[in-house]
Amino acid sequence: MRKPDYNRRVVITGLGVVSPVGNDLDTAWDSLVNGRSGLAPITHFDTTPYEHKVGGEVKNFDVTQYWNFKDARRTESTVHFAVAAAKMALAHSGLEITEENHYDVGVIYGSGGGGQGLFINNQEVWHTKGARAVSPFFIANGLVDAASGTIAIETGAKGHNFCPVSACSTGTTSIGEAAEAIRRGDCIAVIAGSAESPLLELVHIGFTNMRGLGNPLEGQPPSGACRPFDRTRDGFILGEGAGALIVEDLEHARARGATIYAEIVGYGSAADGFDMIAPAAKGEGSARAMKMALERRDVPAEAIDMINPHGTATPMGDKCESEAIWAAFGKHTPNILISATKSMTGHMMGAAGSFEGIATVMSIYHQTVPGTLNYHEPDPECNVNVATETIERPINYALSNNIGLGGHNAAVIFKRYTGD
Repeated sequence: MRKPDYNRRVVITGLGVVSPVGNDLDTAWDSLVNGRSGLAPITHFDTTPYEHKVGGEVKNFDVTQYWNFKDARRTESTVHFAVAAAKMALAHSGLEITEENHYDVGVIYGSGGGGQGLFINNQEVWHTKGARAVSPFFIANGLVDAASGTIAIETGAKGHNFCPVSACSTGTTSIGEAAEAIRRGDCIAVIAGSAESPLLELVHIGFTNMRGLGNPLEGQPPSGACRPFDRTRDGFILGEGAGALIVEDLEHARARGATIYAEIVGYGSAADGFDMIAPAAKGEGSARAMKMALERRDVPAEAIDMINPHGTATPMGDKCESEAIWAAFGKHTPNILISATKSMTGHMMGAAGSFEGIATVMSIYHQTVPGTLNYHEPDPECNVNVATETIERPINYALSNNIGLGGHNAAVIFKRYTGD
């Protein structure tokens, strides 16, 4: 453990992805910049009885490429996705966890709901086969922190370890808290991120009854179901997956010759304290989180070039987030390009912030803003500058923003690393 240094610089050195648009970083990024949607008819369960039939499923994923089958079979896809993303991110970073450094490498890895499928399945087993048929492993592996614990076991990281849970802001919270853990001196590097597998029939029913889900417009394909900030938007699309980032002390990364993809220069977290479902008026809590991210390391509002927003395509949510962006950035707002990648992935719930954080880092690294699919009819109540096609442009600072059920808001700011 080192002494705290709140001027300590923190960077991203590795990225790993499991998502509806690809199960590795290169494939997912290529999908985003070329507008290839991962939305399709749901296959995880029979949607015949239900109004909403589109989801963002992970496709062609084989957990045994990353984890032995004996251990993997005791848990479920949230942890499968998490372990795969974490191992990909470690390999991408070139960071080796050894007996010399394993106490200095942490894991801050979250989920919104954890292994809900294990609880549902084991309740069914209990009712149909009796109590003795219930798995003795389901509780430990179904807990929300199962991913953070398993990643530590699988990678050997024995440092600071916890599981943030802040609904759909979980991934953003994980990234921000990882940076703060390094500045506190808890770690030299952190495996940060989040995972979720919410495409369960019961969850689908719950969101349907909440009237949160959307559909394609009549005559449109499933890829048109999620329309962030568009006037015709009617709800979000459930997605699944995981993201992992290696968050590292800059000097440590330089010393080992790591490739640096971006620097973390701001993090803000704020509560609405208003309602478990509805956002606060004018996105007040989200605006405070973004302002806090700007103020933490004195990033001027006018420095932000791009935002990857929460952008779920709910009528009220997108309106309130637009108002929050105006509150945080004022007259600079029209200069900020909005890249709403949920238009292609759907809403990955707790995993959204980590995937979108990765997309934001890649935007900075490649100086490219992925276009937003399905934005055809501007809504005057969402008066933000939505990128409708992929654009190459200078990006020095970019912000990733997320908003969660329960009024949880989080924002992270990344900066282009130029070697200084």
